[in-house]
Amino acid sequence: MKVKLNNVRMAFPALFEPKTVNGEGEPRFSAAFIFAPDHPCVAEIESAIEQVAKEKWGPKAEGVLKSLRTGLKVCLHNGDEKSEYEGYPGNMFISASNKARPLVVDRDRSVLTAADGKPYAGCYVNVTLDIWAMDNNFGKRINASLGGVQFLRDGDAFAGGGVASEDDFDDVSEGADAESLV
Repeated sequence: MKVKLNNVRMAFPALFEPKTVNGEGEPRFSAAFIFAPDHPCVAEIESAIEQVAKEKWGPKAEGVLKSLRTGLKVCLHNGDEKSEYEGYPGNMFISASNKARPLVVDRDRSVLTAADGKPYAGCYVNVTLDIWAMDNNFGKRINASLGGVQFLRDGDAFAGGGVASEDDFDDVSEGADAESLV
């Protein structure tokens, strides 16, 4: 079930190059999206989770969902589970991934590349996800598949910092400094 999250903070983005989590499994494009517990998207995500559970497990959905939530096998989480990471405590988050590269666009919907330097961990984005229920030999879960990310606005970058700017360097194009480099 398709869900759109507006004005959420992004963490751990792997939007341009697929990555593995802790070196395990197949590389995937992924990110986590952080928002306040009273953000309007929480009700929409919860509704989607309940709907896909009902579609997958019918009359057993309520019991299965309760068990999945207890085992942390639902894509929507309490941020306190990752309290060691900046931005998570006191918030909610949803993790999403995809084998296929998601669409990544700017505010004007022009396509972004890694070289553009955005979106980045800590910025605010709009996101499209597909919430779906899994029931196979790997177990039962409610997952989120990452469809696309739209850069919305700047935010304080999470650990690792950003990219340098021209102001971080001195002009060494002329004079003694430039000649000593030859």
